[in-house]
Amino acid sequence: MAATPDRRASGLALRGGAAQSGRMPLLRFLRENSAWLLAGGLLTFLSSFGQTFFISIFAGDIRAEFGLSHGAWGGIYTIGTTLSAMLMVGAGALTDRFRSRVLGTLALVCLAAACVGMAANHSAWLLPLAILALRFFGQGMMGLIAMVSMSRWFVAARGRALSLAGLGVTLGQAILPVIFVALMPILPWRMLWLLAGGIALCGIPVLLMLLRKERTPQSHTHESESAGMEGRHWTRGEVLRHPLFWMMAPALMGPPAFGTALFFQQVHFTEVKGWALIDFVAFMPLFTAVTVVSMMLSGAAIDRFGTARVLPFYLVPCVVAFALFGAGGPLWTGALGLAVMALTQGAQATLPNAFWAEFFGTRYLGAIKSMGTAIMVFGTAIGPGLTGGLIDAGIGIEAQFLGVAVYFVLAIAGILAGLSFVRTRAAAGAPERPGLY
Repeated sequence: MAATPDRRASGLALRGGAAQSGRMPLLRFLRENSAWLLAGGLLTFLSSFGQTFFISIFAGDIRAEFGLSHGAWGGIYTIGTTLSAMLMVGAGALTDRFRSRVLGTLALVCLAAACVGMAANHSAWLLPLAILALRFFGQGMMGLIAMVSMSRWFVAARGRALSLAGLGVTLGQAILPVIFVALMPILPWRMLWLLAGGIALCGIPVLLMLLRKERTPQSHTHESESAGMEGRHWTRGEVLRHPLFWMMAPALMGPPAFGTALFFQQVHFTEVKGWALIDFVAFMPLFTAVTVVSMMLSGAAIDRFGTARVLPFYLVPCVVAFALFGAGGPLWTGALGLAVMALTQGAQATLPNAFWAEFFGTRYLGAIKSMGTAIMVFGTAIGPGLTGGLIDAGIGIEAQFLGVAVYFVLAIAGILAGLSFVRTRAAAGAPERPGLY
């Protein structure tokens, strides 16, 4: 059902006011919104304890402690992550009902408990449960709460807010593995997980301080909501029945699935290429730097051009990157591939989050975005398992990466088809949201 003229006018007034924020100089924007932006960055930073880049540094110790093969450890990780993705679908709607400060606090307590559980566990049978808890409360809920909050609190400056909050996990990726690997010769690996849990708990008072003036979704619906297509707010069931969701699904799954697979298989990959692992890993600062730049540029592009105009281009770097990984020979091709892939990695932190809000509205954003988060988390589960199974089946990693490049071409085609469907429907008579196309 289309929005009434009064509602459309109200929405335009809101977007017009928010546009003032969108054009605001960066320093002023940071100063006036620092508490909310820092809260988002804090949540994404602490989500690091449930991210693959952090958990994977303990892989050797965990495998040795429990007598696991590479395949067994990969299978456990896939099971725990898949269960996490399934739980995300139901849990995401909580962000539409409760304050971010309440959910964030609860998620931090549970994440700390998950870290303690990993430290205290002495049974291989309980490892999937430990991975489930780390992935669900870390990668899943912490990131969801942060990004739903940014998407709901900011309208015209949504891209800028998402990119700034997303810097938290980028910072975590840059410093936490280095710090904890440096501590490994000093502290047992179980003590390091206790340290991670303590850091998560220390984030609670900081979060409560930053969000002491936070909005409540139910009590601020009319002043903070932003409508989607056809000038209305879509429910999760309606989104699931819309072709655009399914046309976007391969694009949402691709970067987390195959980005995770690359780093999960990097030892095997460098052996096949004949590169020293340390030489390949030495390019990670370049990867991080380009990711940050891409994150900021994509946020600015969303605010200036709109999500629909930027969306078709963000997977193109992955086509180039995995073609380089598959066909390249010299080490510089690996470095270039990482740098190019980082362009998509940075945009991935902003574009999908802005997509849900811009196309489907913010009233039910938590429930809707939880489906997208579940798809991405599921991608991180199947990427390592799929590539490992294909390696065991005799399909080399280089051939796989060339196939991944083709996958991203098809995912781009899906995005274009979905946007074309939406434009065709709008042209046929569905009310068009100003600025969407």
